[in-house]
Amino acid sequence: MIEKVLEIARAASDAAPPSGDPRYPRFAAVVAESLEHRWHDVLDANNADLDAARNAGLTPAVVERMRLTDRHREALVDLTHRVRDDLPAVTAPGPETTGIGGSRARQVARPLGVLLMVYESRPMVTLDSAVLGVCTGNAVLLRGGSECVRANGVLAELIADALREADLPEGMAQVLLDVDRARLRELLRRDDAIDVLVPRGGSGLVDYCRTASRVPVIAGGAGVNHLYVHSTADVALAVDLALDSKLPDPAGCTAVEMLLLDEAVADAFFADLANRVDEPDVRALVLRVTGETRARLPRALGGALEVQDLGGNDDGREFLDTTLAVRVVAGIAEAVDHVRRFGTGHTDGIVARSTRASEEFCARVDSAAVVVNGSLRLHDGPSLGLGPEIAISTGRLHVRGPVGLGSLLSRSWVVQGAGAVRFRAVAASGRETGDAR
Repeated sequence: MIEKVLEIARAASDAAPPSGDPRYPRFAAVVAESLEHRWHDVLDANNADLDAARNAGLTPAVVERMRLTDRHREALVDLTHRVRDDLPAVTAPGPETTGIGGSRARQVARPLGVLLMVYESRPMVTLDSAVLGVCTGNAVLLRGGSECVRANGVLAELIADALREADLPEGMAQVLLDVDRARLRELLRRDDAIDVLVPRGGSGLVDYCRTASRVPVIAGGAGVNHLYVHSTADVALAVDLALDSKLPDPAGCTAVEMLLLDEAVADAFFADLANRVDEPDVRALVLRVTGETRARLPRALGGALEVQDLGGNDDGREFLDTTLAVRVVAGIAEAVDHVRRFGTGHTDGIVARSTRASEEFCARVDSAAVVVNGSLRLHDGPSLGLGPEIAISTGRLHVRGPVGLGSLLSRSWVVQGAGAVRFRAVAASGRETGDAR
């Protein structure tokens, strides 16, 4: 079965029209139309998946990550519009250069080839990966988790219909509904047929793909993210940013996991947070602190929120829920050392009025994004004005940060030689052979 899947993908990659072809935005448009017409089918399948997940004993957090709502449909439709708008600029040829003998060269966009997307419990990933992958001319293999197989089955039909209507090779997007792990292990060894692997999910999945794969990987890794509140910070702003970086989508890869508070602002921070415990969602926050820090929490804060003991194994931990670890530090040097020791190089931030402190933090913290006086949620393609994305890469080759449309393309050179030669000079009396040494 795997051999057939790979054969179809490679044939589709070879038959795909070049980047920038009008059939790609047509595919995105058809996907948007189909979502509007078939969303009730997707929701019915998703509800069946949710029931099965609950019966299987999956945690409420995992079940909630699986859930699709009309908000997801609107986001996916908006994604197709943004992809169509961004494709012309992303696939346009680069500027022309002039070389010896009047030769001219420019870079042109090329797809990466056959992409394998491996992900877990979010069925909307199936559709956004298909849209971004196909619209950049790649053949995409979509391997989701077993918990979302019903919704993915409906989305597979929707994607296949859109490929046919857009007159694209049907094998350009294949949803792999056989989620046997032995099949995945086999796929990860097929660097002869798969060009790039993009795992999307928690640290366990990403680490497994990194170590088991022979296919080149674009991976984000775990988001063990830190927000450091400097002694010069606007405390009210710091509380705003901490809450925004944690409570919406607490399992997201840009969620803050550890809050580092300068000793000079810790009490003011806790006091401001205590004044907000009646705000929507804030009571869901779980603080994990040392015994010393627990003793300095305002009574109103300790009475309203769940407070747990901070253990040594909580440093470098991705909680994937509303738990926020807090450490009080002596200053920026201790904060930076903690981030560099326990962070994953994903997204870290500083809140400070001091420009000098912010510059020092940015210079010494080497993450895919370092945010100054802003929510860690700013680290995604649309928020940065970079367009749609499928992942955030913490690697250092090819792409670092948001993996958008341009990251799913490579660039090759087209050279107009105009008769120019490199090693054979043309003399007035005739041709002479030059010495290449």
